[in-house]
Amino acid sequence: MTNETQPTALDLPMVDPLPEETQRYFDICVEKLGMVPNVLKANAFDIDKLNAFTNMYNDLMLAPSGLSKLEREMVAVVVSSINKCFYCLVAHGAAVRQLSGDPKLGEMLVMNYRVAPLDARQRAMLDFAEKVTKESATVEEADRQNLRDVGLSDRDIWDLANVIGFFNMSNRVASATAMVPNDEYHSQFR
Repeated sequence: MTNETQPTALDLPMVDPLPEETQRYFDICVEKLGMVPNVLKANAFDIDKLNAFTNMYNDLMLAPSGLSKLEREMVAVVVSSINKCFYCLVAHGAAVRQLSGDPKLGEMLVMNYRVAPLDARQRAMLDFAEKVTKESATVEEADRQNLRDVGLSDRDIWDLANVIGFFNMSNRVASATAMVPNDEYHSQFR
């Protein structure tokens, strides 16, 4: 089991002291989130790795995109549900609850996204996320066309594919290292 200073089962303590820029980033996390997410602490044993992770995450999940922040978080939850990633289900389930204002939606996506009240665009995106996660080699033009038919541009499809890929990678790292979500996530936005 992990603890507050060791967010994974690996003995990789954070750099101490943290570089000034990293400490400022962590302070912003505390200010905005009330905590430093354990995924950041887990990567902080190597500041270059932490920076690479946060740069990619911030680009995929927060930068301007034809996909809304809620849609990206919904994809994160569905991919994490398929992969049974405890860390990401808890953390991104909280984000879905926050962004949607609907605590039931986060739970539905965790258990079975097909029971959620989704519009055609969301359903197509989550069906695509499932297919890429389970059998990416079978994706074909008809799958991309289905996304276009519900309004996604080719750029949106690129962004969607990258969010799916990022969470498949992150899920595997979190599961392989027994990364534990921050306790705060469990009760947020319910």
